[in-house]
Amino acid sequence: MKTAIVTGSTRGIGRAIADLLGQNGYTVIYCGTGPQPPAGLPRGADYRQVDIGCRDRRQALLDHVLQTYGRLDVLVNNAGVAPLERRDLLEMEEESFDRVLNINLKGTFFLCQLAARAMVAARHTLPDYAPRIINIGSLSAYAASVNRGEYCISKAGVGMVTALFAQRLAGEGIPVFEVRPGIIDTDMTSGVHEKYRKMIDDGLLPVPRFGQPEDVARMVLACCSGLLDYSAGQVLNADGGFALRRL
Repeated sequence: MKTAIVTGSTRGIGRAIADLLGQNGYTVIYCGTGPQPPAGLPRGADYRQVDIGCRDRRQALLDHVLQTYGRLDVLVNNAGVAPLERRDLLEMEEESFDRVLNINLKGTFFLCQLAARAMVAARHTLPDYAPRIINIGSLSAYAASVNRGEYCISKAGVGMVTALFAQRLAGEGIPVFEVRPGIIDTDMTSGVHEKYRKMIDDGLLPVPRFGQPEDVARMVLACCSGLLDYSAGQVLNADGGFALRRL
């Protein structure tokens, strides 16, 4: 049975990814920060409490998967946080910067590292083993928002994490991808929903609607399918066309 870790998978984008992978034959390890699994997870779901910003918790997660299932086929780095308070760049506090980058960037990098080591080792022992890593980025990697600069910096960093691991692991037969969501209808955007609704109505997106978590999940599933493996290191924009340059 193939296994998949999906961090930050108790709700929103991560939950949609985890559910879709489970529906397509993966044993999914759901991850969240709460001590108990949230209501509504699939019956018998494997839930782990994980703070990916903590070295010991990252290691415990990987140890659990390898000891329980003997393999890790897919790592989806989805866990991430926004600033607790949106503040102008000139007012950003160092504590907020450290918190966001510790989870979004440092946690993602070192979980990639742990998974990559395990995957490289397993390539020589498991038959028909085709592991993959997918990082969930954001259009904020290149679209500057001066009232949440720490988030933008963290997601720009995730783009480079993807590129680095894609280059390092390509020769090992382990493709690494980034799926980059745009304006997705989740808890993270709920506080600015009306702002984004107006922008979409005014023509911001060629596809004139909010993205849904399932839009992102389907791109992750495509990365897991094997059909995109020669495109390792590529970014898939789940953004309704936001990245298009238009006149």
